[in-house]
Amino acid sequence: MSPPDGPNAFESWPTSHVVEGKAQQLPDPVVIEEPLEIRVDAQPLLVTMRTPDHDVELAAGLLYGEGLIDGPGDLAQLRDASQCGVENRVEARLRDPGALARARAARSFFASSACGVCGKTTIESIFATGLPLLEPGQPRLAAARLESLPERMRAAQALFAKTGGLHAAALFEVSEAGAELALLREDVGRHNAVDKVIGARVLAGRLPLRDTLLLLSGRAGFEIVQKAARAGVPIVAAVGAPSSLALRTAERVGMTLIGFLRNGRFNLYTGPERIAL
Repeated sequence: MSPPDGPNAFESWPTSHVVEGKAQQLPDPVVIEEPLEIRVDAQPLLVTMRTPDHDVELAAGLLYGEGLIDGPGDLAQLRDASQCGVENRVEARLRDPGALARARAARSFFASSACGVCGKTTIESIFATGLPLLEPGQPRLAAARLESLPERMRAAQALFAKTGGLHAAALFEVSEAGAELALLREDVGRHNAVDKVIGARVLAGRLPLRDTLLLLSGRAGFEIVQKAARAGVPIVAAVGAPSSLALRTAERVGMTLIGFLRNGRFNLYTGPERIAL
């Protein structure tokens, strides 16, 4: 059930490029943002705004993050638009016929490219996650190697280089030798990029994500930390800032959370034992 590559994620837009008051007509590469409908067991689950690429990964990651599935064995079927014959749609069929009803009782499913926790129906449901505690102290990464990761992520952001308009989530595998870039996904939505990365590993049956680091091109909010914790990611680093709820969640599950990782500096908020200073 390996996900197919999606269509091109940008288009050329006729644009007036103005420099020092002089205009030049040139096509400008613009990132594509389109709706994706995810249907589960023939019922509409949600519509999210996304960059149309790796759609089945996005769906798998979202279903995993919401607790509808725990691995590829819980999916009887997962089809993208080319397979189900409807543009901008992914269709999933679960082996557990009661999973969807239980999820609907806990959440009103609607998301945009910028929206994550906004669909939770109650405050209580935000915290009723049952997140696993992470293995303490593992893995360890030298601070100097950590500081090099944003540049390595940026070098792999092909769509950002063309458009300047996407977020990225990058998964690094951490070992005594350092950190190797294993997977990177880009999307107009921060949550979508994370779902695509985790979804790829869900479909490959490679969870939990022990000995990994998840690097974010933007900020680290609560739900991104929640998604990473459910997948077993011990270290999350962000180029931007974390939120207070993200920090409390990371501290509760034993995650190392790093913010403002750029220009040879970073803030180490929780789980300092994993970073060798």
